[in-house]
Amino acid sequence: MDITVIPTDDGKVWNLTDLLGRPMGRITEVSAKQFTIHPDGHALETMVGIDHRPYTSLDAALAAIEKHTRGVCRHHSGEDQP
Repeated sequence: MDITVIPTDDGKVWNLTDLLGRPMGRITEVSAKQFTIHPDGHALETMVGIDHRPYTSLDAALAAIEKHTRGVCRHHSGEDQP
């Protein structure tokens, strides 16, 4: 499953959506080098059993999602919107 990663304005939360725009949860930076995965919506079933632990970077958390879902996480910068 491919997931789009969209940063929020505060820079501490990244929303996760599938390619159809459905919510998949979020990754939250709770403190320096502490990124936690919070599956939600359509990802609750897809990410059953994923390790929610604090990861040392956003990339490490995304790599864990990719490995678990056998998909790709794509960063969305917002620059491709009209």
